[in-house]
Amino acid sequence: MEEIILYTQPECPPCEITKMFLKEYGFSFTIKDIKKDAAAHKELTQKYNSFSTPTVVIGDMVVTGFDLEKLKTALQIKE
Repeated sequence: MEEIILYTQPECPPCEITKMFLKEYGFSFTIKDIKKDAAAHKELTQKYNSFSTPTVVIGDMVVTGFDLEKLKTALQIKE
């Protein structure tokens, strides 16, 4: 499985939902808090051209916001 990176920030309800979703399916992921980590903020905006949280990076795929269908596709979850 490719590395999963979750860009998040405090007081972001969709970020919490994304964390719960990933944990529910047993995925390991790295959390990067864009409020505490200036490098993570720069990476999110410049490398991934995203300006909102949550943003989930899975290999080459970037999912902005809590988009259940895109996440399931990217993570190959079949239900």
